[in-house]
Amino acid sequence: MADSGSKGLTRIIKATGYSWQGLRAAYRHEAAFRQEIWLCIVMIPLGLFLGDNGTEKALLVSSVLLLPLVEILNSAVEAVVDRFGDEQHELSGRAKDMGSAAVALAIILMAVVWLLVLFVE
Repeated sequence: MADSGSKGLTRIIKATGYSWQGLRAAYRHEAAFRQEIWLCIVMIPLGLFLGDNGTEKALLVSSVLLLPLVEILNSAVEAVVDRFGDEQHELSGRAKDMGSAAVALAIILMAVVWLLVLFVE
């Protein structure tokens, strides 16, 4: 990738803008991401309320935040694969399936963390 020439604060400001564009694009184009954001809006305050200490609160909140993070990466993989055409290819299918598996694992992780933190002493 070519060097943008930006340094210091300018680079950070530009990177923040690109990140914001990515979040907006994910929300606009990905229904699963929109659902996960609404899940975050409900579950993050709930996790902060239900956690007994800083560690529990951090586990509950971070496990929720991990889900949209993985969804964005999955969507990015799908976008790159789709960019190269509509033809069926084993590697394209494998990449999309792996991205989907990562999202499924993030959901399982979130459920396990919430169950262990809230119901196991």
